[in-house]
Amino acid sequence: MSGGSYHHGNLRRAVIEAAVEAISESGPATWSLRELARRAGVSHAAPAHHFGDRAGVLTAVAAEGYALFADALEAAGGELDEVGLAYVRFAVDHRPYFEVIFRPELYRPDDPDVRAARERASRVLTEGVRGVAAGRPEAGDRTASIAAWSIVHGFAHLWLSGALPADLGDDPVAAARPVIHRLFGR
Repeated sequence: MSGGSYHHGNLRRAVIEAAVEAISESGPATWSLRELARRAGVSHAAPAHHFGDRAGVLTAVAAEGYALFADALEAAGGELDEVGLAYVRFAVDHRPYFEVIFRPELYRPDDPDVRAARERASRVLTEGVRGVAAGRPEAGDRTASIAAWSIVHGFAHLWLSGALPADLGDDPVAAARPVIHRLFGR
């Protein structure tokens, strides 16, 4: 590589962006560090030197993805319906991150940045469930949280895989709204 192509103002950012692009094109498991180096315009050794290995790159992607995810859920406010719709919107709008964050075998889930952002996102979901379950003593927070998560995650996954009926249209949030409202009792 030429001397000018190796120097980046922010090598970390360039490699993460290259990874997100590669994941967007072919999924989280098919690219190499050498390919990321080519995409980022750096020497073939630069990603390995900075991140160590694929898991290191994917840990950085997961940490960033969970932080973006938590931001999106927090921005939706405290209503569980809106948090659920934000979940679906995030999955569609940030698919490469979504494909990584729920595959902990790909990265280091004990990384402090990953753990903090994951816990932040989980807290938003749990708080929304508490609001809905407040008048239902039979709905324990943990069970209700898992049920709510399963509903929105399942819908998002079905949407991304193209498994839902085509007549739902091309707006995932509009398609999810009546499902989420019905299942969350709104």
